[in-house]
Formats: sequence, structure tokens, C-alpha cells
Amino acid sequence: MQTELIEEVRRQATICNACRYCEGYCSVFPALHAERAFADGTITQLANLCHNCRGCYYACQYTAPHEFDLNLPKALAEVRRDSWEAYTWPAPLARRFHTQGCAIALALVAGFALLFWAIRAIGSAGGNGFYAVLSHNAMVAIFLPAFLLPLVSLAISLRRYWRAVGGSMLQISDVKVALTRTARMTDLAAGHGEGCNFEDEDRFTHARRHMHQAVMWGFLLCFAATSVGTVLHYVFGAPAPYPFWSLPKLLGVSGGLLLTLGCGGMIALKLRADRQLGDVAAWGGEIGFIALLGFVGLSGLLLYWLGATLLMPALLAIHLGAVLNFFLLTPYTKMAHGFYRLAALLRDAQRKR
Repeated sequence: MQTELIEEVRRQATICNACRYCEGYCSVFPALHAERAFADGTITQLANLCHNCRGCYYACQYTAPHEFDLNLPKALAEVRRDSWEAYTWPAPLARRFHTQGCAIALALVAGFALLFWAIRAIGSAGGNGFYAVLSHNAMVAIFLPAFLLPLVSLAISLRRYWRAVGGSMLQISDVKVALTRTARMTDLAAGHGEGCNFEDEDRFTHARRHMHQAVMWGFLLCFAATSVGTVLHYVFGAPAPYPFWSLPKLLGVSGGLLLTLGCGGMIALKLRADRQLGDVAAWGGEIGFIALLGFVGLSGLLLYWLGATLLMPALLAIHLGAVLNFFLLTPYTKMAHGFYRLAALLRDAQRKR
């Protein structure tokens, strides 16, 4: 990791530790105030525990033009992104996609091209619905590695992170606390429970928390739809397509709507927010990833609504290309932050215990 980024957080954290005005603001400050000195692993943990609500910045009396020039949200955001790049395997991919939205767009085009080629070259020997365009076996051959390889990368990355922050054997109570905080997005409500200062310095809102919840639950519903469809296909011998009132369709449509609306709302908030209170270098990559995730939901909804028309083959290739890119880029884009934040919350639960 970059030494200068670590040192800047260490400088600011030392000042915060002496002041303690923000002690009740979020999970970062109780963890920060529990330390007398800040090892590199502690700083990495604090950075991933921070949800960038920015309340501490607007409350701080030592921001510019004060000579201390504190901007803790920005400093932690830079270390946070640097930690993802340092621990991710293979690291060069993370450095590319975390900071460049254009790289994500180019990967998306490549994914579309691959799926169009697969549909044209492999096609289908027969089947209903989408399988009439691309066979089930071809879809499995393409997407199973694209799903499993990122999981391997994430497992390696999180293992490195866990060692760096001094994590030990988890207990059930730790997992319960961390998952509860994640499900409720407690840290996006900040310590006072009034929400973030993300889009307006004079106003606390829960808008960012609600958008994150929409994205999280939308993604989980879409994943549940795919999982239920897999069980129906392999266990009960009931392959797709499924009617609207079936469980895969109900889960998938509701998940797609939440995903699309949540990502659109997050982009709108980021466009209104002050970039100088986050990692400026990563702004393009973050916007690119959110747009990709939202496009996955939107293209899935369009495919459902227009699936009985002549547009279906093209929409299928576009949607599957977006999904393929999302899976492959998961360890190297902002999507990784969800896994690191959960790991940070698990480590924080251990610290409190």
C-alpha cells in the first residue's frame, strides 16, 4: 500500500483522537478512539469501516483553512481504494477498473461482442424461450467460470485483508452483529441516526442509505431468482421459460426494478456530492461501475418486457454481456467494497466483544 496515504490518515487520526468531538458519529470513531497509536493494519480497518457519510467533515473545526487541514473522509477513501488494489488478486486489474470508467465501458463492449459471437456461432439445437437463441449448456459453459473465478479472487483478497487487520476466528455473535448492521445499513444513518451529509452539507438525509438498500436487496432478489431457477431446472426438471407468477419471475422483476432505481438514485447523489470529500481518482470508476450494475437491471427488465418480440435475440446478447462483465469485474470494481465493508464490520464486532 502507498505509504503517503497511510501516513496522512495517521496524522489526521492522531488529531481526531485528541479532539474526540465526533465520538458518536459512526463506527469509525469509537474504533479510532480505542487506539493510542495507529498501525498500518488499524488504518486499513478504519478506512474500510468508513461509509463516507461525511458528517465528521462538516462538523469539524479543523478543516481548511485551519492549518491542520483535516479531511478525514477523503483520506480514508483513498486508503480504502488503495487497500482494495493492494489485496486484490491479480492487483493490476483492480488498479485499472477502480479508477477508469472507460475501462469498464470497453470491457462491456467486449462482453457484448462475445455474446453476439456465441449466439451466432453456437446458437441452439432447439429449446424454448432464451434457449431457442443460445443453448442452456452454452450458457452454463460461459457463465459458470465467470461466476466462480471472481469468487476465488475475492476469497484471496479478503484473506489478505483479514490478516492485515488482525482478524481472528469468528464467533456466531460477530456474524450476527455484522449482518444486522449490513441489512439495516446502520452506518449510512451515521451515529446520530439522521443520515448522511453526502449531497448537502447543511442537511442530513437518508437518501443514500435508501439507495444502497435498494441496490443491495435488488441484487439479492435477482440472485435468488437465478438460484430458484437453477433448482427448478436441475432438481425438479422444470426448465425456463417460467410464467410471470412463478417465483423466479417475481423475484427477478422486483429485483431488477430495485436495482435499476437504486443505481439511478446513487448516480444522481454522486453527481450532486462534493468530489473533494472522497477519492477523486476513483470517481470515474465508481460511476462506471454503478452504471454497469444499473444497466444489468434495466436490460433484464427490457428483455422480460420485449422477450416475445423480434428484438429478443439482440436484447438477450446485450443483457448477458452486461451480466458477464459484472461477474468478471466484481473483484476489481466498487462491487468489492461490499465484501470489504462486511469484513470490516466483522472485525469491528470482534473488537467490541
